[in-house]
This record gives sequence, C-alpha cells and structure tokens, in this order.
Amino acid sequence: MSSAVSAVLRALSALAPPVRRWHPSPRRNAWPGGLMQLVFDSSDLPAHERVEGWQHATSSALVATRFHIGNPSVFAARLDVMSLGAAHITTMSYTNLFSIRTPLLIRRSDPEHYQIAFIRAGRQGIDQNRTRTLVRPGELVLYDSSRPFEASCTDPAPASTIVLQFPKHLLPLPAARVARLLAVPLPATRGIGRLLTRFVTTLTEDRIDFTPFDALRLGHTAVDLTAAVLSHHLDEEAPSPGSQAHLLVLRILSFIEENLDRPDLDPAAVAAAHHISVRYLHRIFQQHHVMAVTAHIRTRRLERCRRDLADPALGHVSIAAIALRWGFTRPADFSRAFRRETGLSPSEYRAAAHAGII
Repeated sequence: MSSAVSAVLRALSALAPPVRRWHPSPRRNAWPGGLMQLVFDSSDLPAHERVEGWQHATSSALVATRFHIGNPSVFAARLDVMSLGAAHITTMSYTNLFSIRTPLLIRRSDPEHYQIAFIRAGRQGIDQNRTRTLVRPGELVLYDSSRPFEASCTDPAPASTIVLQFPKHLLPLPAARVARLLAVPLPATRGIGRLLTRFVTTLTEDRIDFTPFDALRLGHTAVDLTAAVLSHHLDEEAPSPGSQAHLLVLRILSFIEENLDRPDLDPAAVAAAHHISVRYLHRIFQQHHVMAVTAHIRTRRLERCRRDLADPALGHVSIAAIALRWGFTRPADFSRAFRRETGLSPSEYRAAAHAGII
C-alpha cells in the first residue's frame, strides 16, 4: 500500500466504525465546537491512489461497498463528517462512479443503519429492495445498510449529497413498512421533507458553535424529523385518511403522548377515555396506525426513557426514577423491555450515551 493512501488511513484510523463515536484526525479543519470534520479530499492524493483512498474513506464513514470508476485518473471526491451522537451527517461530492453493496459485504460488516440522502446535485441511480429509480436534485432517498444495493452517478458534473445515517432501532416505525419506501424518491424541497433538508443543510453549512451535548440532542431531532417525513408518506397509503376513525386515532395518539407517565395507561384506559370499546380501539389502530396500541405505548415510553438516560443534565437521576417517570413501575420489567429494545441494559446505555459511543 502506498504512503499516500497510508496517510489517509491514518487519518481514518481514529474513526470508529459507524456504530461508534468518531474522532477524526486533528489535522483536519473543524468548525467551532469540533463537529464537522474533513475526512477525505482527493486533492490530497496522487491521481492513481484516489480510488483506493475513497474506498477506505466511505467504508469507514458510511458502509462497505465496492466501487467501479470508469476513469480513475480524473476521479475527484470529498467527504466530510459530523457526529451527532448515534446519528451522523456526511456530506459528499464525487464524479462518475458505480458502487455496490453485496450480501457478502453485509455479512462481513453491517452497522444496521438507515441512511437518508438529500441529493443536491447530479442525478443518481439507486436499486434496492426490488426498486430501481433515478433520484434527481431536490429529492430524498432512503436505503438500508442491511440490504444489498447498487448506486451510480453518471452525470457529467460532480454529484453532491448530504447523508443522514442512524441506527435502525431509533426509528419508531415498523421495519416492514419502512421497507416500502426504500429507493423511492421523496420530495425534499416542499412540504415536510423541506423541514428535514433545511435542518441538515443548516447544520452542515452554518458556522454554529455547539457542544457535544448539543450534538446529541440535534441527533435526536434529526431522527425525529426523518420519522415525520417517512410517516407522512406511509400515511398516504393508509385507508381513508380523512375518515372519522383516522381522526380518532390521531386524537388517541395525542392522548397517549400526554399520558405516558401514567402507570395505568393501557388499552382499557385509552378506550375508556375516548368512550369506545377495547375491541374497536384495536381495530382502528390496525387500520390506521403502523403498530398496535400496546406496542405504541411501550415504544414511546422506552423512547422517552432512552432520551432521559442519554441526557447529561439528568445524570443525577436514578434509572428507577426515570423508568417510573414514564410509567414503568417494576424495575425488572423495565430492564427486560429496555434490553430487548436496545440490546443494552439501562445502565450500559446511559454510560455509552454519556461517553458519546451511541
């Protein structure tokens, strides 16, 4: 391996895999607050070493893929990264290329992330989950690190993309429904998609001085906005979105959100508060929501607990108190549910979050 590529690898060596916090090379230019880091610039390398350097940079910053580049001698690319706790934002620009993520690469390394890309310049092809499409500037596209995909850029001008990636378990939507949106172009310059793209674009372009704790909270906001965008498009598939039953579900979801702290919040309590039967409650949730009512309550409670455990300002509050605050009256039940959801015990999750690992 050449000395120039070795230098790039040394710059990347401080970067943990995507599931860990990154510590890019201090020689790279950073914004105030130390959040945006230049990871790769092809102008740092001789032309014949740029493709190899790009391969290593994208594998460390995103996911492992194989590249085919038609004319390596003129290949040019740049990659910058921002860590937002468990989420990361990557800005990329690159000339023509073709990339593929194979089942073998997935078996070797899979961070189990969703990645949602905002295409700023250059038309880009994507093929995943039996959906092949051409994504244009001003559109969003979602893909899944656990599924094979192919991506290409063949426009004469360089492509420019902002990618938000985060662990799949942070998205409060069923994976089977999210899969319907993989490789589907979504509008990014109007409606709710514009909120997400303006948010991530501001983070990457404005010289804002914020702390690592701010970054953690901003990561949660980015995931929430992504969930809102995806939910909006999934809601378009729901039957009779303007029906009385659908409006009732929206009122019930608001009621649940306002009463997550109640230990007695269960389907019977929800049904009684809205003067309907438990059977009817389950039926309208099956028709008009992405998950059952009991699962929704549990998911929202665990999400609130995750946020409180990750918040450094609540480091003095006991785990049992946080669990009780969000309706878990039995610590053992909470610990089992939390580990099943996140793969970590509450104490392990808190320690990892405060250390910036997740």
